[in-house]
Amino acid sequence: MVAKISLGNSLYGSLVYNGEKINKEHGRVLDTNKLYNDGTGTINIQRVFEDFKRWMPQATKAEKTMMHISLNPHPDDRLSEAQYIQIAHEYMEKMGFAEMPYLVVKHEDIGRHHIHIVALRVRPDGSAIDSKNNYYRSKEITRELEKKYGLHTAERQKITPDMPIKKIDPNGDIKRQVANTVKMVGMRYKFQTLGEYNAILSLYNIRCEEADGRVNGREYHGLVYFATDDEGMTIASPFKASRLGKFAGRDAIEQRYERAKEKIDVRPTKRKVAAVMEQSSGKDDFIARLKAENIDLVLRYTNDSRIYGATYIDHNTHTVLNGSRLGKEFSANALEKWFSNPAEKPIVQTHSNTQDNGTAPDNSQHQSQGERSQSDGTTSGSQSNRHGHTSQLSSAQSQSHGYDDTSMFDGLGGLFSVGPAYDAQEEAFYREMQLRKKKKRRDPKL
Repeated sequence: MVAKISLGNSLYGSLVYNGEKINKEHGRVLDTNKLYNDGTGTINIQRVFEDFKRWMPQATKAEKTMMHISLNPHPDDRLSEAQYIQIAHEYMEKMGFAEMPYLVVKHEDIGRHHIHIVALRVRPDGSAIDSKNNYYRSKEITRELEKKYGLHTAERQKITPDMPIKKIDPNGDIKRQVANTVKMVGMRYKFQTLGEYNAILSLYNIRCEEADGRVNGREYHGLVYFATDDEGMTIASPFKASRLGKFAGRDAIEQRYERAKEKIDVRPTKRKVAAVMEQSSGKDDFIARLKAENIDLVLRYTNDSRIYGATYIDHNTHTVLNGSRLGKEFSANALEKWFSNPAEKPIVQTHSNTQDNGTAPDNSQHQSQGERSQSDGTTSGSQSNRHGHTSQLSSAQSQSHGYDDTSMFDGLGGLFSVGPAYDAQEEAFYREMQLRKKKKRRDPKL
């Protein structure tokens, strides 16, 4: 039996989460401790919340006033509701919560049934139940319960860097899949922006968004993860990073950005992409040839189907790079012109015609054929340093889930550098799109 313990201060949020399961007939209240229970298996969230508040102290030094636990038996174990109730009460008693109010809910939304327990951890006098060594205490208790009830020994799956990463299976445990994928992506790949992070996550039907705001007068800055289908549409309630683990949080991801800056070498990817581009006849051929080299190209589109984001995911070097990091000829703007008009195919420098010393090439050496023919010598567009969902997404869907690698990080002292190929014109274009989206959200008639 695996126990997952989360400490927090959003008691109402935990009740809503379990209440949604019940309302969708994917859950059932099994029992309560020191809380009202009408025996129907349903829950009146406001009533239970008020019951919990009766036990809350007037003041406490504890920052995290509640605990949310899930007890997960081995998939081969089939327990009755009576057994679940007995195990829940014994577990809480051994953890020191016998005198605390708590709610026990059985979840049936996946094949492996399990129970959730929402409990208050601060006593009426304001003192909090010690959470030190929770993991080890809990593990000893679950082992005792396994022996007592003849259950299989269940261990958490150990995540290793070489494990295969799969797309989200809507019929499986979505939360666990999202958590495992986020952990493996973070362990394996190097990326420097939220856009690049989302590019690699999108291959496995996951999307990450920033969540900033205020709760009870306190500011918060976090990340929220969404499971999607192949078209990029959300298929489950979002998961706050705190529910997945510290590895998924904003601090952890930003630290990965910083570490990646020191480790990323764009030259191997650039050489391969340049060689493929030189041989390719158009969009489909380019994408197919890249995939044969174990490189995925993730494109993002505007509503009028214009490419304004291109991200290359090199599974050989485990590096995620916006096109503009590789060079102007690999950017979204260059690809858009080429895919629209074969005559605009970028001229790239490959190993056969130049030595790649790792420095940024002179832009004049990488103009497309169409650009060189312009009398004024200027380019007709600009490049992009952002990413999107896979190229198969419809323009409307990709627009509704757009991401910005740069504007969201303004004012952070260059922490999230967009690289030498940053283009102010493209930035202005993207900002205008974002403003239009916000206006539409405020006034759907626009």
